Amino acid sequence: MDATTFFRRGWIRFPHDPAIAEWTARARPVADACRTDPALRARWLRCGGTWFVGVNALPNDSSGAVPDARVPPLGGAPIRFIADVLGFPGIAWDRAQISVCYPGYPQPSPGESNAAFRFRLERDAAHVDGIRRAEGKRRRLGEAHGFILGVPLTDPPAGAAPLVVWEGSHEIMRRALRERLTDVPPERWLDEDITETYTAARRECFEACRRVVVAARPGEAYLIHRLALHGVAPWTARDEGERMVAYFRPDPFPGAPRAWWLERA
Repeated sequence: MDATTFFRRGWIRFPHDPAIAEWTARARPVADACRTDPALRARWLRCGGTWFVGVNALPNDSSGAVPDARVPPLGGAPIRFIADVLGFPGIAWDRAQISVCYPGYPQPSPGESNAAFRFRLERDAAHVDGIRRAEGKRRRLGEAHGFILGVPLTDPPAGAAPLVVWEGSHEIMRRALRERLTDVPPERWLDEDITETYTAARRECFEACRRVVVAARPGEAYLIHRLALHGVAPWTARDEGERMVAYFRPDPFPGAPRAWWLERA
């Protein structure tokens, strides 16, 4: 795959890969069991029942495998790209998020403000993973992720709440955060309020970057840069089925200062 394309756009889609296809076929029943589990539904069903968030819901091990369900370790071209191009060989995989969107997404959630719902509806709830909400509307750095790997588990029609990415937004975010944190030691970054910097950079991304829909089928995969602005578009397809994706966001350097997160390619 073209590394130049990934680093320029901030995302890349991988074509059908036999290893990914096998992983997907084996993982799908496990994911179905997760999204229908009453306890997990009570915890993760949001947006008026139209989004099962499913953070870390898949019971995979650090290789991506679920041995009891005969789900193999993650492999294939996307994993080689992550090792060879991103420089993360032998990464320990986190438990995958099982994100499921249903017809009608999004609907208001209890306690969600009108402004927050409007942002979800009109701006796809655009965000950068690793920047968390704190103290109301304030923003601080949270978990560190090396990348986002999306592995589709269903083949929904166009308009079924697809992932969207603002191309090139990762470099706008990098520049803004670098300027904001330039005089702050990396070990103190988690203490910094970055709200104004983040919201201004996000606004610049909306104005300067092309919003693209990322569609993929089972057996394919896509990789999103850790600093890229992305979100989920409203459901505009027919009212049937669901869009289910397994998302991996591992931390390649657990416990390390955050400088790598901002400065690494």
